[in-house]
Amino acid sequence: MQLQQLAYFVAVAEARHFTQAAERMRVAQPSLSKQIKALEAELGAPLLSRARGNVTLTPAGEALLPLARRMLADADTARREIGELAGLRRGRVRIGATPSLCAGLMADALARFHRDYPGIELLVEEGGSRDLVRALARGQLDLALIIMPLQSDDPSLVTEEILRENLVVVSPSIAPPRRPYLRIEDLRGRPMVMFRRGYDLREATLSACRQAGFEPRFAVEGGEMDAVLRFVEAGLGIALVPSMVLDGRPGLTGTPLAPPGLRRTIAIAHRKDVEPIRAARAFRATLLFFLAEAAHDGSLPPGVELLGEGS
Repeated sequence: MQLQQLAYFVAVAEARHFTQAAERMRVAQPSLSKQIKALEAELGAPLLSRARGNVTLTPAGEALLPLARRMLADADTARREIGELAGLRRGRVRIGATPSLCAGLMADALARFHRDYPGIELLVEEGGSRDLVRALARGQLDLALIIMPLQSDDPSLVTEEILRENLVVVSPSIAPPRRPYLRIEDLRGRPMVMFRRGYDLREATLSACRQAGFEPRFAVEGGEMDAVLRFVEAGLGIALVPSMVLDGRPGLTGTPLAPPGLRRTIAIAHRKDVEPIRAARAFRATLLFFLAEAAHDGSLPPGVELLGEGS
């Protein structure tokens, strides 16, 4: 079994078309077909069904596809790890983070890392924790900042809790709440701006409201972080968001929830079966040092607390 054969198989599985896959891989279509037939002969089972011009995966192909993707990703990681032995003068690190972190602390941490390691290419994927965990499992990310305890019981991950943050009720600054805090019950019947399905904050909001005995009323739903905050500024409704995203947004006011409030924990995660590459380890160290400095000088956003070794 050769990596090139696996790459050809993945290309056909994703394109569902031999000619398109060959163009993507920049190889002649007969050569690509020959290599896939050789792979099928090696494995002793057909991987692709070619009936009536339609390309579909056989059960064996369905089983091989996630494994092939991971093997190709791990091979790419190995090549880059060897290339980094020159002292982190070149390479790449792939980082996943939730939108609230990308809109908040991540930008400054990334700038610090780029200053220290200008030759390292930074690839950032923004998404919900479930999506980021899947990308980690497929070998598409080196590290991810995820929300706990959503994926804390995933046996394939190593997680390290680094931050805890408060969730607040956000409203336009022109009409802030009259009380210093709100209860979840105070949100009953009020129009709310709701995140898209699969978003961590959507699940947190629904869970809190249902535990309080009611279903939230949606004025609009389906947005990402920036869209949700803008909709709130426009007066469409209120939303439950992390306190850190309000930093630098004078048009919005965040009102704490009554004790014990709602808090969530952020962890940095990587696959258990693969040691992070040197560039990823360097980014982790840079991030933790940046957060420790911010906690020491009081520049962490309000409502954010550092956990673990840096606290």
